[in-house]
Formats: sequence, structure tokens, C-alpha cells
Amino acid sequence: MIVITNPFYAEDEIDILHFLLEEGLSLLHIRKPDFLELEMAQFIHQIKLEFRSNLVLHSHHSLAEDFGINRFHFSEKERKIDSDFPAGLPKSCRYKSTSTHSITDFNSLKNDFDYAFLSPVFKSISKENYLPKTDLFEEIKSRTNHKTKVVALGGIDSNNIQTTLKNGFDDIALLGAIWNNKKPLTEFKLCQKIVLSYLQSQV
Repeated sequence: MIVITNPFYAEDEIDILHFLLEEGLSLLHIRKPDFLELEMAQFIHQIKLEFRSNLVLHSHHSLAEDFGINRFHFSEKERKIDSDFPAGLPKSCRYKSTSTHSITDFNSLKNDFDYAFLSPVFKSISKENYLPKTDLFEEIKSRTNHKTKVVALGGIDSNNIQTTLKNGFDDIALLGAIWNNKKPLTEFKLCQKIVLSYLQSQV
């Protein structure tokens, strides 16, 4: 299970992130699009050293080596603007992920990516009027890229995780379910329980 940081200021965010990581969160995507490099460095510095291997950087990738981070995320725009991508990445980059918004886009990915977000699956919790243009549960049936894991993003919460995983997604990512929730820690633990229960049922 993946959690993405609130793109904006969130009260007690670092404390919440530490709770999630201590409770077993596998990957934390640090997405702060308005942060300058210094602000990003200050933010990462607040996260305990023991969790650096769980962090995924969305921007200011040049900071990764200093902080011992080896997971990079690339936006759709970054991926498409550079015809040589992903050539020339820093040596510290061992794991790569990206964002897609259609199964055609996902299927066209080179096999350099460990996983890719496919969104929005449902009406977004964190973005107003951000709705799915197509039924991704139907689209995913035409998936041909099986080397890159497909991660559901957009409107994912404890009410629809099981349905999402049953319909072909390999994993789920939470954003609004955590940061727009009055009890984010309770929601995380519930989501985690549902994911673990689903995985156990597949063994």
C-alpha cells in the first residue's frame, strides 16, 4: 500500500507520516509540487533515518543521494517531454515509478518502471471535479504491460479497496482518504487491514 503526502501544508503531517511508517506503510511518495529545493530538504530531514528506504521522491531528485533515497517518481509530463527518458538518471535511482491516465498510456510504458499509477479510478477525494473519463475497471482488461505493476489512484478509500484489487489492480495509493479525513490514522489502519485480508485470501 502506498500513501502520497498532502501537496499542501497539513497540520501534524510529520507526526502522521511517522505513525503510518511505524505501522508498516511500505512506500511514502513525497509530492510537494510547490516546494523549493531547500524546503524539500528541510521536509525530508524531519523524517527519521530508519524510514529513508520507504521514501519516493517526486521532485528535486538531486537531493536523493544525500538523503539515501533510491526511489524516484516521474510525472507523465516529465516522461513525455524527454525522448531519451529514462536515460541519464542519477546513479542513486534504483526504483522508478510514474503516472498514467489511460490503459493505452500504461501499456505504452517501457519496462523500466517498477509500477505506475493509473488514475482516476473513482471521483477524487482531494481534487474538486476530478472524475474518471472512462471505466478503468473495463480498460484494465486490455492490459498488455504485465512487467510494470499497476497501482490504483483517485478516490481510493476503505469503501472500495477490495473492489479495486478484485478488478485487476496490483496495489492501491491513498491521498485524500488520509489527508481529507478527520481520523486519518484510523482510516489508514482500516485500509491496511482490508489490503492484508485480501492478500491472504489470494494465497
